[in-house]
Amino acid sequence: MKGITVEALKEKTFGPIGSPKRNLYEQELQMEILREEIKKLRKENKLTQAQLGKLIGVQRAHISKMENNAKNITIGTLVKVFNALNAQISFKVETRETVINRV
Repeated sequence: MKGITVEALKEKTFGPIGSPKRNLYEQELQMEILREEIKKLRKENKLTQAQLGKLIGVQRAHISKMENNAKNITIGTLVKVFNALNAQISFKVETRETVINRV
């Protein structure tokens, strides 16, 4: 039986790293991981969605959207959520080098 690596499968399905389709996939995957982490930490802190919402000044529905299907969560909201959940969040910014070919 011949196998395939996860990386090879992602490249075959979504294209090479840096392609628009692959970038969208990676972004959606990161958002899913973030949503799951928020939900997990909220439950570990024994908070309902309404209670977490009250702590950060939003409605329960907003917390529900963040945990289930939000595509865009602001950095400010993320910081508030993780502070309320007694957790730290860190951001890493990397730049992509652009190579310009000159003739």
